[in-house]
Formats: sequence, structure tokens, C-alpha cells
Amino acid sequence: MRIAFLGLGVMGGPMAGHLQRAGHDVVVYNRTASRAEAWVAEYGGQQAATPREAAAGADLVCACVGADADVREVTVGPDGAFHGMRRDAVFVDHTTASAAVARELHEAARAHGLHFIDAPVSGGQAGAQKGQLSVMCGGDEEPYARVEPVLKAYGKMVARIGDSGAGQLCKMVNQLCIAGLVQGLAEALHFAKQADLDIPAVMSVVSKGAAQSWQMENRWQTMVDGQFEFGFAVDWMRKDLGIVMDEARRNGARLPVAALVDQFYAQIQARGGQRWDTSSLIALLDGK
Repeated sequence: MRIAFLGLGVMGGPMAGHLQRAGHDVVVYNRTASRAEAWVAEYGGQQAATPREAAAGADLVCACVGADADVREVTVGPDGAFHGMRRDAVFVDHTTASAAVARELHEAARAHGLHFIDAPVSGGQAGAQKGQLSVMCGGDEEPYARVEPVLKAYGKMVARIGDSGAGQLCKMVNQLCIAGLVQGLAEALHFAKQADLDIPAVMSVVSKGAAQSWQMENRWQTMVDGQFEFGFAVDWMRKDLGIVMDEARRNGARLPVAALVDQFYAQIQARGGQRWDTSSLIALLDGK
């Protein structure tokens, strides 16, 4: 396939790389051009100056940018991809954004004779680098079926959840689960410290039982050591939780734990931890 990939951050860069290495003809665009230049130097492929140029003649256009406004800019903005894509091509948005913007751009794509799939991902930077992401998709069945095999270049699990917006709603469920898990793990580790337990011994046992989670397996040691300069940033989680809260106000869901954890993350931000990993919640309990 001829594929355009828009946005080469810590997630998008490796994802686009997997597509190139899978044998596709990939053209990349990034708002900071030097990052696109570095990507081409590492993976090959081509670089374009605008999303519209990158999308010209593409069978598939993928994006992984920041938020709703960024998705609109790279799709329907003056130099957006929708103005350059060939008719019947598919746009797949891997950004974690709102369900509302997914539905809006699904309709805008249809007006251009295109298809739009919202497909946020989970698995973090490590998952992107290893090609082991979970990709949760919303959109029409036929274009989804067309691109599903391609997305498996970086997705260990790729699934259509439902109609337009369903992928973003699924990602909201994912973030709600993570927020509660991280707070629970932070409190458990803090409790173990206060009880003077052998924490490695404790983790070796509880990680093999019902309490096991990805967060426990991958973050307990760094949380105990107070190391947070990596991973999924607090700023990004607060952006995601803001999207969740907006949706909850619309659909009537009650999210008391998520609302509380969101305020804990606000405290981390106030301490200068905007770019710390989300596991930094333990710093509030340990008084760091």
C-alpha cells in the first residue's frame, strides 16, 4: 500500500516505522520537519511538507497527533489530508481524542468521498516500538476490514468495537481502568513500605494472583525507587481524563474514583511533574 503517516512522536514514529518495514510505501509528515527528516534517515520512505502533500495518492492515511484540534488541522484544515486523498481512501486516526470529533470527521470524510476510522491505541511507547499495541476501532465495517491487516504491523490486538466514535469510547474505558489501577498500586506499595515488608517478596507473590496487572509487572520497582522520568506523561493522562469526564457528563456515567485520581494528577502537575510517568501518584503518598 501507499500510506501516509501524520505525526511522528514517541508513538507515531515507531508505528510508521513498522509500516515501512512491512514493505509499504510510506510518506511521513510531522509539524516539526526535523523529526520527519530523522525518521526518513532511519527507516527510508519519503517526507512531505504538509498533510495534504503526504496524503496525495495514498490508499491509507494514518495519524497520531495531540488532541481534537490537531486532528481537525491534519484532516480538514487548509493543508489537511482530506483535500489530497484519492476518493475511497481510508483515514485512520490513532490519536486519543473525543468521540464527538471522531463522529464529526467521519461525516466530513463521507462528504469528501472518503472513510474515517477512529483507532486509538494502548500499550505505550514500549508497545509502539515492539509492535505490540492494542488498537480499538470505530467506523464502518468495509473500510475497517480493508485496513485491519495493515494495522497488524504494530497491533497485537486490532478490533472493531462498533460505529464511529466507538474506538474512542473504548479508549476511555481503558484509561479509566488504568487510573484506578495505578492509584491502587501506589497505595499498596506505600502500605507495604509503612509495614516494613520485603517489597520484592510481596510483589513476587501478589503479581501471580488476582492482583496482577500490567502496571504492577512493569512499574512497581520504579515506583518504589521514585523513578518517573519516562513513560506515559501525567499531562497526557490529564488530557485523556478530561475527555472522559466530558463524555461522562454527556452520558450520565458516575466516575467518583476517576475524578479523584484526576485531582491527584493535578497535584503532581503543580509539583512540576507534568512529564513524569503516570505511576508518579505514589510520590504524593510518600511525601516526595
